[in-house]
Amino acid sequence: MTTTTDIVTRLLDLWSTPLPADDTAALAAFGALYTDPVTINGAAMSLADLLARARATQTAYGGPCREVLERVEAPGKVVVAFRMTGTHTGPITTPMGTVPATGLPVDLRVIDVLTLTDGRISGIVMVADELTNLHRLGVLALATGDDR
Repeated sequence: MTTTTDIVTRLLDLWSTPLPADDTAALAAFGALYTDPVTINGAAMSLADLLARARATQTAYGGPCREVLERVEAPGKVVVAFRMTGTHTGPITTPMGTVPATGLPVDLRVIDVLTLTDGRISGIVMVADELTNLHRLGVLALATGDDR
């Protein structure tokens, strides 16, 4: 039987460790952890879409390290707050557009509210502090009185 601690460890490892080049093996790794589809912030996402997102994330952030800050468990739910550090090594897609690699350090805080169904993640509400990350990467600057 999978514990919620195992789920969090497997989740962070899956997104931090280089994925198999073979899509079949990579999809199997995601299928062992996620339902297909999984709902993320209200949108259904297939395992293939999730794999593409994971590959893009691993390209965007080199040397990622994830540190669990807090974990809260309830029946069918796990909430995990974590910190991801690394280096911005590839393009990242943001609501403001694509940001090319800067080579700068990344320090991103994320909260995932995971819904579990039969031991796998079936839903995620995810909130990341993208604003601070974009500012750190030099993409955003504070407006001055003249900029308003």
